[in-house]
Amino acid sequence: MDTLKHKDLPFWESLPLTSKKHPDEQSVINVGGVQIGGPELVFIAGPCSIESIEQIRTVARAVKGHAHILRGGAFKPRTSPYSFQGLAEEGLAMLQAAAAEVGMPTVSEVVSPEDVDLVAAYVDMLQIGARNMQNYALLRKVGQCQKPILLKRGLAATIEEWLLSAEYIMSAGNPKVVLCERGIRTFETLTRNTLDISAVPIIKHLSHLPIIIDPSHAAGRWNLVEPLALAAVAAGADGLMIEVHPHPEDALSDGPQSLLPERYCRLVESARELRLLLEGRGLHA
Repeated sequence: MDTLKHKDLPFWESLPLTSKKHPDEQSVINVGGVQIGGPELVFIAGPCSIESIEQIRTVARAVKGHAHILRGGAFKPRTSPYSFQGLAEEGLAMLQAAAAEVGMPTVSEVVSPEDVDLVAAYVDMLQIGARNMQNYALLRKVGQCQKPILLKRGLAATIEEWLLSAEYIMSAGNPKVVLCERGIRTFETLTRNTLDISAVPIIKHLSHLPIIIDPSHAAGRWNLVEPLALAAVAAGADGLMIEVHPHPEDALSDGPQSLLPERYCRLVESARELRLLLEGRGLHA
């Protein structure tokens, strides 16, 4: 990374808002009292899709103390039109109720400009999913609200394209952007996607925006989530977003990559121990 200089990058001048102005610049994004980009490793956990109030309450209670932010999908853009598409506003209300019970802020995906105000009324952070990373009308719309935005990297997006999508949001007036690497599409078939660990140090070098990792969507398999999560921590990620379900075998979406609550909590303890070890060696302090 020492050889990578801003002046050597042909696209650098097109990133006036996301680029670092000096090496130590780091934005910290406040999500309902949780600081992403600060000294503490942040954990976001919850099911891919909200299926019922009992399900989301069970997860919320199980991850309390091991997660800072509760996630859950209410609008689910799926590859197949016959797959479960989410509970929409009803699901958002369930997420809000479960989070209020355990005292956690929330994040959920918004998939169309028309739904931004609705989703923003229920959650503390709006997620832009991988399929919508270059939905410029949606990016401009969330740029006009003042809720923090979690921007996932597209399936086949370069880091430059990803940062330019963040520029769309920020240039519309919203500086509160957190980046999320969730794996990119490659020729490999043994994982759902290929987690680009190199994105973490590259973003840390080029941009002041926080970056978290979603190992669940990268792996596609629950037994790969922990090693990918720990690799992300070692690389310097600001946080992890992990799918948790009380009964993955019955999940309406993404069951194979979801962790049982007890396994998730053990992962969090391992990640925290690794972070402390790295800080003790002078890394990521």
